Amino acid sequence: MGPVLTVVSLLLLVLQVLLIARAVLDWSVLLAGPPFPGSVRSRLSTGVRAVTEPILAPVRRVLPPLRVGGASIDLAFIVVFLAIVIIRTFL
Repeated sequence: MGPVLTVVSLLLLVLQVLLIARAVLDWSVLLAGPPFPGSVRSRLSTGVRAVTEPILAPVRRVLPPLRVGGASIDLAFIVVFLAIVIIRTFL
């Protein structure tokens, strides 16, 4: 693997970790309540959303969340995550 592909693979890995962090932080709102302004969880959520939202938003426009009863499943997250896994497999 050349140095360019190594950097691309590393960036995709970082994006995967950020997507997992976003999922954990989103679930933490359900389990622990909304974060207090200025708290570490609030700052982490803001930072992770700032990085991941530009990637998820275009996919979300094409593939809206799936409503299941009173909950919704973010299909954009699943599609982007799986696409990164497939791309990294071929690199």
